[in-house]
Amino acid sequence: MADSSTQSITIAASPDQVAAVICDFPSYPRWTDAMREVEVIEEYEDGYASQVRFVLDASVLADEYVLEYAYAEDLSRIEWHLVTPSKMQKLQRGSYDLVGNADGSTTVTYTLEVELAVGMLGMFRRKAEKMIMDTALKQLKRRVEATGSAQ
Repeated sequence: MADSSTQSITIAASPDQVAAVICDFPSYPRWTDAMREVEVIEEYEDGYASQVRFVLDASVLADEYVLEYAYAEDLSRIEWHLVTPSKMQKLQRGSYDLVGNADGSTTVTYTLEVELAVGMLGMFRRKAEKMIMDTALKQLKRRVEATGSAQ
């Protein structure tokens, strides 16, 4: 049974700047600690990735999997799901919801639902999910704000 977790963070950048970093999949290994390799294997006609292959190595968790992406027209929502089960995951669904704030910042809400192929006690699974989400959001914030200040 998969559980869904949600966390939010505020990033000092516009929703467009945040979406640009999220959608730049080939750059993930440069700023996401656990990503060893990321490859866009299929694109929509508009050039956005439709299927992306990830090679993950987070010490205790190593996996290779393909996610299929869908985008809101204004990129305010980017969602994905696992194409086929992997060595470690039976199911993965997730999304980023981007909401622009009056001060020019963006609130990013990350929702993730994962069903592991290996058994894990609920308490440890929730702790691992929280750590994964915390790390993902903090690394996204760091990357977007660093990219924004470099422009």
